[in-house]
Amino acid sequence: MCGIVGIVSSSPVNQQVYDALALLQHRGQDSTGIATAEGRVLHFVKAKGQVREAYRTRDMRSLLGTMGLGHVRYATRGSASKEEEAQPFYVNAPYGIILVHNGNLTNTRELTRELFEVDRRHLNTNSDTELLVNVLAHELQQQVSGEDLDPDQVFAAISRLHERVEGSYAAIALIAGHGLLAFRDPFGIRPLVLGRRTTGLTGDEWIVASESLVLEAGDYEIVRDLAPGEAVFIASNGEMVSRQCAANPRLAPCSFEYVYLARPDSVMNGISVYEARLRLGNRLATSIERYAPTGNIDVVMPIPDSSRPAAMQVAQKLGIEYREGFYKNRYVGRTFIMPGQSERKKSVKQKLNAMSSEFAGKNILIVDDSIVRGTTSREIVEMARAAGANEVTFTSAAPPVRYPHVYGINMPTSRELVAHGRKIPEIAQEMGADHLIYQEVEDMQAAILEGSGITELEMSCFTGDYITGTVSPEYLAWVEANQNS
Repeated sequence: MCGIVGIVSSSPVNQQVYDALALLQHRGQDSTGIATAEGRVLHFVKAKGQVREAYRTRDMRSLLGTMGLGHVRYATRGSASKEEEAQPFYVNAPYGIILVHNGNLTNTRELTRELFEVDRRHLNTNSDTELLVNVLAHELQQQVSGEDLDPDQVFAAISRLHERVEGSYAAIALIAGHGLLAFRDPFGIRPLVLGRRTTGLTGDEWIVASESLVLEAGDYEIVRDLAPGEAVFIASNGEMVSRQCAANPRLAPCSFEYVYLARPDSVMNGISVYEARLRLGNRLATSIERYAPTGNIDVVMPIPDSSRPAAMQVAQKLGIEYREGFYKNRYVGRTFIMPGQSERKKSVKQKLNAMSSEFAGKNILIVDDSIVRGTTSREIVEMARAAGANEVTFTSAAPPVRYPHVYGINMPTSRELVAHGRKIPEIAQEMGADHLIYQEVEDMQAAILEGSGITELEMSCFTGDYITGTVSPEYLAWVEANQNS
């Protein structure tokens, strides 16, 4: 999970990209990078840490030009601690290409071998983004001759890229002296939305970003989500062309975007994240009624912030008082995207505090958006009991996470997942909860897709079904063995 943005503007773009990345900070806190194009010259700055602390005035002054892109990262491949693996990645031919990427490639072994043995390209890191930009550069090089570049050549290169690359990827690239390119994998697993802003005599300005909230904050009109397999090319003069570049595109967006990752004020693939979370709460309430003794529950409490919409609906549907018993320290990052288990555990009590007045002597029903490793959930149950709770019923608006996620979420190994190989009563015991209720898979899918016209979601971490069709047990074992490489 990363956040990406690309902008073609009629005015200097550096501050616009910076502001967009600040809005996408929830999608990654390990590192950040900004690149701009000033004619044929590319400028870029990347650094570890969060957006507000990463850039200095001298950095912003160096980012000249009216086209730019940016990235916030949390590591799902490669090392979170290596600054050289921060994005964007650059290659100097053809023309000069600089690229940012959200997702995870699943055939990195094959691509690494092909790039070295066949394409004769050098790789300097373990980042799959470096693989992606080199595949793009090679395929574009095969299409062009001389100085000219037209969209047909760009789209032909993306078609070849789709044939070679497997996994999830939403990507944005600057091609020096020519324009901005954005493309999405043939399954549309990771999000990418296109926006336009008309400025009068200067024509249209364009933006592509991971979430719609970035467009709305910049007063852009939301044009549409990029279709799975589609590529968009925007010239420096604001002319935009697009084309479907995949042979058999099929929209199956990541379910975890709606459960946890995206901000609630975003709309993805035409689905409001906030409304999807409300519907998840409604359906969870039905399961709670079926499986838990609700008669003696005193209050419903969310784990702030992403579970709040679901918890409100649970309380309303069950007719139980809704209370906020956990106070969140907003200056601590999201524990799910912390780079290691020890860091996640350490940060839970820094992030949340239980107010004793809301817990003392009460039977508490806690609603969380999901339970992944169980680290946070276990600490929360302990905090509730320490604050005086009588009984703790823990509920999840998502189903049990039983399988690794290989498409860009930091769940690479089954041994880290509290639900892997355990039945629900065993998970409850592991967490220390009196009762534990999960959302059903079918209910989650129905809640997210209701009224959208979309027919499927990427739900591999819940079901073990990997939609790209090439994720084998051998591959999963290799990922687990190499998760920190």
